[in-house]
Amino acid sequence: MTNGIRGYTFVRNMKSRIIVDRNQFIAETDDRLFSSFIEHLGRAVYGGIYEPDHPEADDQGFRKDVISLVKELGVDLVRYPGGNFVSGYNWKDGIGPRSSRPVRLDLAWHSIESNQIGIDEFYDWSVKSGTKILAAVNMGTGLPREAGELVEYCNFPGGTYWSDLRKKNGHEQPYGIKTWCVGNEMDGKWQTGHLEAADYGKKARETAKIMKWIDPSIELVVCGSASSDMPTFPEWDRTVLEYAYDSVDYLSLHRYYENFNNDTDFLASWANMDHFIKTVTAAVDYVKTLKRSERTVNLSFDEWNVWYQQNQKEHDWMSAPPILEDHYSMLDALVVAGLGLTLVNNADRVKIACLAQLVNVIAPIFTEKGGRAVRQTIFYPFKDISLYARGTVLRTCVQSSTAETKYGSVPVMCSAAVVSRDGQFVTVFCLNTDKKDVHETQIDLSSFGKAQMISWQELSNHDMNAKNTCDAPDTVVPSVKECTGGKNGVFEVYVQPLSWNVLRFSI
Repeated sequence: MTNGIRGYTFVRNMKSRIIVDRNQFIAETDDRLFSSFIEHLGRAVYGGIYEPDHPEADDQGFRKDVISLVKELGVDLVRYPGGNFVSGYNWKDGIGPRSSRPVRLDLAWHSIESNQIGIDEFYDWSVKSGTKILAAVNMGTGLPREAGELVEYCNFPGGTYWSDLRKKNGHEQPYGIKTWCVGNEMDGKWQTGHLEAADYGKKARETAKIMKWIDPSIELVVCGSASSDMPTFPEWDRTVLEYAYDSVDYLSLHRYYENFNNDTDFLASWANMDHFIKTVTAAVDYVKTLKRSERTVNLSFDEWNVWYQQNQKEHDWMSAPPILEDHYSMLDALVVAGLGLTLVNNADRVKIACLAQLVNVIAPIFTEKGGRAVRQTIFYPFKDISLYARGTVLRTCVQSSTAETKYGSVPVMCSAAVVSRDGQFVTVFCLNTDKKDVHETQIDLSSFGKAQMISWQELSNHDMNAKNTCDAPDTVVPSVKECTGGKNGVFEVYVQPLSWNVLRFSI
């Protein structure tokens, strides 16, 4: 059997096996695991979610076609307003009459910020899009008191200066934002107002106290390392938590991957993410033990994606410059699928995860100014996981051939299995990163007793460089495969090379 895929030729069938044991639980997935991110960066806000002159704009200027695609993805939280942007942002610039809002320089992205969208408008957008907000406060140039004032403005019922100002600005009821980031990537020297670990840990602790005094129901995410490549990782994480452990609920992780002309390494990115998560978990639990704490701080992987930083370009001061607009390929979609599965398989500790970002800026949704909106290739694996990974994650045993990568020897098959919350279905996700061979794969569900395959969807393309564009939006789309019958709960399927598969079974 031969077939050409991006210069590769597969000539044989390989044997693989995925064993799913219904009694081997990892965790229930938190809905916030299926979240995303909108920053005041490039065309994410202006020209992305907000374009008042667009034919699809609603009465507030929000693009209804974009809202429809966000709903299709099933996004739970949207992290806002940054990102690097938040470390130099005064949230008070974005409230009140638009005609009196100041135009500012955004130092983070060398851009002009009009402040036509602020927390009030973004809250309205989140309601329309069926999402909630993961709000971020400024820990760079901002003060702990100012973070508390933002919580008061958003969440306090009324009778105080900031809560009554919210009412005056058109929102009688509080927003009830329950999850907050205490800053962004404060370990990075690129960050406006960068702090050393101990200084940030102390500031985060005191900020957290004020925020929770105002609203004791909120949960807080403290900044962990911006990447596993940081020279201070994981010492930064340990130091910050030694100051802030008792005041916060989650530690953040950020990680992006890109292809440096080595497809094999790129496809194995999920293994590196898994190692990163487990290393951070060890650092967190060390501090828990050190403090003899009864509390467990979990993880918020609130920035993750494929991002070609090598292609990043500088722009002189512009409003909504077209920056970080990666156009994703079939190969990128496979990598995003593997990263998504890794988050699911670590659902016992990763409770929040945000695909960064949502529209135009390294995003699953891309828009034309005044024109169309398109689903990028990475839209599909995120959507699949968002739809079918809500439930109980089971531990899978994957037996397959391996590939030698810079991360070590990595299985070419990556999988996860999730039982739906109603207990009636199990979804087996299967990513085949083998570049040459079809895998004759046994999916062993014998522990469930009777099981029946009800659907099988595959995302693949003979050209790994294939991309979706506004002129050709369906170049890379899922296809429906024929279901197969099982014998004693074991199903045999032929999984194509370089393919993403979602197989659903009634149980």
